[in-house]
This record gives sequence, structure tokens and C-alpha cells, in this order.
Amino acid sequence: MVAGVAALLLRGVKEDAPRAVTLPGVLREEAGTRLAVGTAVRDEPLREERGYRTVLARQFSSVTPENAMKWAVLEPERGKLDWSAADRLVDFAVEHGQAVRGHTLVWYSQNPAWVEGLKGAQLRQAVREHIRTVVGRYRRKVAVWDVVNEPFEDDGTRRKSVFQRELGDGWAEDALRTARTADAQAKLYINEIGAEAPGPKADAYFALAQDLLARGVPLDGVGFQAHFSESGVPDGFRENLERFAALGLDVAITEADVALEEPADAAALRLQARVYEEVARTCLAIERCVSLTVWGFTDRFSWIPETQPGRGEATLLDERLGPKRAFREVLRVLEGR
Repeated sequence: MVAGVAALLLRGVKEDAPRAVTLPGVLREEAGTRLAVGTAVRDEPLREERGYRTVLARQFSSVTPENAMKWAVLEPERGKLDWSAADRLVDFAVEHGQAVRGHTLVWYSQNPAWVEGLKGAQLRQAVREHIRTVVGRYRRKVAVWDVVNEPFEDDGTRRKSVFQRELGDGWAEDALRTARTADAQAKLYINEIGAEAPGPKADAYFALAQDLLARGVPLDGVGFQAHFSESGVPDGFRENLERFAALGLDVAITEADVALEEPADAAALRLQARVYEEVARTCLAIERCVSLTVWGFTDRFSWIPETQPGRGEATLLDERLGPKRAFREVLRVLEGR
């Protein structure tokens, strides 16, 4: 029964899939070599929807797997690895001259049940083996890795997770060092949500970056997810990113979207466009801001309605792959860089 439902869903994705429309410009062309313009990618439309693939290939110079490289997807049962979705994305990126941002190696969420049950040295060994296996498979194909994802609570304390509980504060350092041994050339990042403006979480994130660098831990950059809303870009956003850049680190906007109450009216869509514009301008204003990635490029495939009922319309394109005001504003900013 479950397999039959899945088949129907996949057929539905095919049958009502929008065709690619002519957009008013090409993001990756306007960005040039100044910064990578990226998007999160879902496996289902990558497999099933030609219009989705066409826009993805044409508009973006960087791709991030939304779920395909998360541990629970790659290895739901210990020792039984499923590379199909991750390989599909990497192959697509290679074919279309796109960089791949690997996401994510160690995170408190979306871990297999067997990982959550490990203790102490067993967990440490499993994490190291996982990193070596995944990074090693995509050596010189994945340019950037979000090695450590969301290590802090909102109050700046370490996030409660199996890694923190069993391995203590050193788990992030160990993950970065292991990733470096697996690929000496890939850029290694830590990535955080809700750390875009000064505050307890951002300060803890900054202190972690300082500490890792001071002790010679391989760290090339820091990611700021930038999941925003009608509230706009928080005060101090640019200044916060600049202090990380002043450490000699690259900074990246890694998961940008702007969620709205549904249905969004014209005023809300104008506000959304201004938020996207400010994010793009901020990145361009910081020399070491090297990439701007959106968390999905079409409202047809956005995580927001799935996790925040009553909210959505968070991306650059509508459900039919048509350009929203937000797309036009980001394009305009890139054109005028």
C-alpha cells in the first residue's frame, strides 16, 4: 500500500509539473565570479520534473542537497548505504558546471535511530567513519562541506544532542579535523540558524570560530542560514557577518528564504522582495561573503508549509516557476554589483 501511494505521488509530480518559463535574467551570469548563487535541491523534482531541472541548471552556480546527504538518508541501517539521491545531484552538478555544497555531516537532527543509541567511543568512531566515507566518496566533487550544523541553542549554550551528550564540546573540532583528512582541498564550514544578528547565539558562534582558529582546527568559513520572515532582516546583520570575516574566514548565506502568511498579498510580496534584496546587498558588501544560497527556488518545493502550517510562499519563484518580485530584486542587485 505504501509503495503504491508513493508511486501515485511521483506520477502526480510528473503529470502536473510546470514547464520552465523564460525568466527576466540569469542569476549565475549576473553574479559572475564575485559569488556563487546557489539553491537547495530536492531529489524528487530533480528526478521527475524537467522544468525544475531546466531552471536549476540555468540559474544557479551552486547546489546544496536539501536532504540527500543527511545521515538518516544515506545510512538508515548501519552499514547499508544508499548513495542514489546524493550521486544524482553530484552528477547533475558536474554536468552543468555547478559547485556542490555538501550538507551536512554532523547535525543534531535527521540521524538514524542506530546513531542516537551509540555511546562514547562507539559514537566517536561512527562519526569519524561516517565523515571519512561520505567526504571520501565525493573528494574533489564537493567543493564545500557544512561539517557542523546548528551546534547552539538560542541562548548560546551547546545544543542538546547525542554528540554533545556523549562526546562533549570537542565533537565539532573532531569532525572538522576528520573532514580535513578525508579531503585536503574542500572548504570546511560550520553552519548555524538564528545567528545572523548579535545576541547570545551569535556571540557563542563567534567564540567557537575564534577558539577553533586559535587552536589550528581546519575551518575555512561560517554559514548563516538566513531563514527570515515579514519581520525583515535583523538589525546588526551586516556588522555581525563582518566580525566573522575579520577573523579571516569566508562567510556564506546558506539557506535563505522569507516565509509569509498564506495567502500572501501584494504588500507582503513587496516586503519579501525587500528582505531578499537586503540579504543580497549585504553579502555583496562584504568582500569575504562568497556565496548566497536560497533554501529552494520555487514555492512548489519549499520546506516552510511542511513545518509551519499556514505559512509559505517563501522562495524566489512561484509554484509554476514564474518570477516573483523577489527574484527580480535579487537579479537587479546582482546586475548592479
